[in-house]
Amino acid sequence: MKPPLKELQYAVAETIAGEEKAYDILNMCKFFGLSVEDDDNPWGSKRLYVLGLVKAHTESDLIDLAMKVSDYYQSDHLKAVLSRFIGGVSGDVKNLIFAANGPKPDLVLADAMHNVVDIVANAEYCLVYDKPITNKGLLWRDLVFWWKEKSGCEESQAEHNLYLRLKDSLDSEVEKLLFFTYYKDFKDMLGEKLPALVPQVYMHYDPKTLRELQGKRRIPRERMDFLMLFSDRNRIVLEVDGKHHYAKGDVASPQEYARMVAEDRKLRLRGYEIYRFGGYELLATDDGQKLLNAFFTSLFDKHGIL
Repeated sequence: MKPPLKELQYAVAETIAGEEKAYDILNMCKFFGLSVEDDDNPWGSKRLYVLGLVKAHTESDLIDLAMKVSDYYQSDHLKAVLSRFIGGVSGDVKNLIFAANGPKPDLVLADAMHNVVDIVANAEYCLVYDKPITNKGLLWRDLVFWWKEKSGCEESQAEHNLYLRLKDSLDSEVEKLLFFTYYKDFKDMLGEKLPALVPQVYMHYDPKTLRELQGKRRIPRERMDFLMLFSDRNRIVLEVDGKHHYAKGDVASPQEYARMVAEDRKLRLRGYEIYRFGGYELLATDDGQKLLNAFFTSLFDKHGIL
């Protein structure tokens, strides 16, 4: 159960008041976007002064403020309190390997203590995002800027080339429809706030191929169809289900279905949000793009992006 909002209010107030002198409180409150007046008097009690300002915030705005304050002061206490409100996945994103469009990459654990992964073969067929994921998540503009640095192209050309490169990693028509609809409908609408829709992201890794394992999977799901990072904790997984997700050949398979939903449970317990689309619902009618538009609109509204 989520704790009372006053715990987060007090944690924010205590962090700012504990880090700043009284004569700096007004300027720092302005810095964090709090509504202050030039003739305000924080000298009596710094903590109570800041607390009075943050109490006017809604829960969503207070969480945003707490994240800014936490990042600025690196307060372990505030981070601990904040984690009880924002949920999501704990731990930093260490390796974002995605958009493979050829043979499976050959990975080795170069430094087990720091979870450093190297690609020793087939690196040319996948992408590795090597920038830190902040509390703002991974935006499309972040991905484009990274690709611009990597390729040396002008920004507009880099954006076009990156879009085509990501699209090239998609296997099915229904995945391509989801990818196309997302960027067509929301890139101009959200502009610089658009979260990146990252395809074919490695979640787990087995060094052996299915052929080497004689068709027996040791890891049920190596890759996610799509991943979105709304923050360093809020991670959204989108899966597009074809027949192979629930059947062997043309025969329905309870074992395949059970394996799929078991993996979903594990990810949800770790804090991921998972949404599944049936290939049939997106391609069998002319309403696939409308369905996707309505879904992403609701998802963005839920997370305060729209």
